[in-house]
Amino acid sequence: MVGSHSLTNGLAEPKFHDECLAKLREAIDATSAAGFPIVISFSGNRRGIPDDVGIENSVKALKKIVGYAEKKKVNIILEYLNSKVNHKDYMFDNTAWGVEVCKRVGSERVKILYDIYHAQIMEGDIIRTIRANKDYIGHYHTGGNPGRNEIDETQELYYPAIMKAIAETGFEGYVAHEFVPKRDPLESLTYATRICDV
Repeated sequence: MVGSHSLTNGLAEPKFHDECLAKLREAIDATSAAGFPIVISFSGNRRGIPDDVGIENSVKALKKIVGYAEKKKVNIILEYLNSKVNHKDYMFDNTAWGVEVCKRVGSERVKILYDIYHAQIMEGDIIRTIRANKDYIGHYHTGGNPGRNEIDETQELYYPAIMKAIAETGFEGYVAHEFVPKRDPLESLTYATRICDV
């Protein structure tokens, strides 16, 4: 996955479109040249913009770049982040928002990055949401909640069941571990890899 534009100044605000699209194009080129599959993008913060307007603005921006992503065979993935704990005022903080953007853009090259940690904070109901929206999810992140630490018995998410549900949807992409270890990082990653291997 290759980064692109600012997390806070994103697609939901037209005044940032030129900057976002330039950085997305640059990232798409680098991603394609490296043979990687994904460029990450962000809605940005609300700043008082209603969700429906943010969706409309994001769709307008993505429709200007999606043809280029299709040509280069690169996916643009919009990341779902929580606005309750870590990213105050972030717009894409519920699954329905991202799904609606994907539907309106209407390309297999625009999908959601479903970050399980963030989704648990905002909505919960992780497995049902994954099953219901599988066609719009192009990448997953893990993380324990509370705290965004190890995905073990110290937190409220049960990742073996979540990974099994993801596998049952037919998902063939990547699941990335994005937690902050409290213990030895290699030990924590080894454990996470083991419990997620379904």
